[in-house]
Amino acid sequence: YGHQFLEGWEVRSAGIETHGLNPRAVEVMAEDGVDISNQKSELIDMDYFNSCDLIITLCGDALDKCPMIPKGITHEHWDLQDPARVSGTDAEILEAFRKTRDLIKEQVEN
Repeated sequence: YGHQFLEGWEVRSAGIETHGLNPRAVEVMAEDGVDISNQKSELIDMDYFNSCDLIITLCGDALDKCPMIPKGITHEHWDLQDPARVSGTDAEILEAFRKTRDLIKEQVEN
């Protein structure tokens, strides 16, 4: 959503671990017209990390394990549930992905 709503910003995604792309994430984003099928899970590049103006962490695990945020860089934490950790029926898991998608979209739009 950053690429849609944040004109003039360079938006990158990185994490403390790399994972394959979750097919449920691809599915629910496609439902909202966003193609993430070519996205990659990248490790945090500390040189890039140190040059950021804003860093957003999305779940408690990332906040706990994230390298120290350099001084002078704005940090926001959006305390979102990791939908990949939800158990239940396929419908319940997809609903968790949709809820997280919608919360991220709302945060980015605002």
